[in-house]
Amino acid sequence: MKYDMDKVDEMTLALLKLTSFSDEKETRTWKNHQWESMDRLHEKGYISDPKGKTRSVAFTEEGRKQSEELFKRHFG
Repeated sequence: MKYDMDKVDEMTLALLKLTSFSDEKETRTWKNHQWESMDRLHEKGYISDPKGKTRSVAFTEEGRKQSEELFKRHFG
């Protein structure tokens, strides 16, 4: 079955809101989602590079806003 990868990425970005946490510098989220989707979100400029041993990624400002909006739209 073929998937609409943009929709998969949209839902992944929305779900990243559930595991997000903030400190005084940035908003981060756990990266426990499909690797390919996380790579695409990085390429789209929504999160920091997910490659590496760190268990979380940082949202860009645009990524944080989009994540919140998508979460509200789909789950609010």
